Amino acid sequence: MEFLILGFFTGLSLILAIGAQNIFVIEQGLKKQHVFLVCIVCSVSDLILIFLGISLFYFFQQYFNIFLELTLNILLIIFLIYFIYSKIKSFRINISFDSNKSEISSLEIFFKTLGFTYLNPHVYSDTVFFLGNFSKNFLIKEKIFFGIGASTASFIFFFIIGYLSKYLSKYAQNKKTWQYINLFIICFMSLLTIYIAKEILIFFG
Repeated sequence: MEFLILGFFTGLSLILAIGAQNIFVIEQGLKKQHVFLVCIVCSVSDLILIFLGISLFYFFQQYFNIFLELTLNILLIIFLIYFIYSKIKSFRINISFDSNKSEISSLEIFFKTLGFTYLNPHVYSDTVFFLGNFSKNFLIKEKIFFGIGASTASFIFFFIIGYLSKYLSKYAQNKKTWQYINLFIICFMSLLTIYIAKEILIFFG
């Protein structure tokens, strides 16, 4: 039980930091667009990555190197630039919060959620690398309980921020309010892009 609790609070402390993935979940909650799908994809992905990290550090610890993170950083920058561009374009579009109307298909949301999850190097650093490394000296049973605890934290966190944002959407029914929200998202994503670019430059420097 102690490793279940340890995994829960360790995972929660990592996921509480606001990042590209969390902002995307909040945005979809505000729009009332496929909230359950977004939350379940993020949660299940974390579960997969957490146990992948635990397994990798148990079997293949000696094979890790910095080139993997560099590749993921480059992919993330490409993804973020496209996302920022789409947000800038959205300033000319009338935003509707009607839950019965959605211009974005569930398939598009599904792949966009996968992009924010699997093209985000910080997801790997938190789940695969940190949690895997943290639990590498645990016994097999302890590793399993630790992974379950960390995965539970992800499920609770994503569904809370997704559905809390959904109910707050009634306060953002006009276009100007959503433009301010989009502006905040653009600024944050731009800062994140600059930060990732600096990491790449440091690698080549």
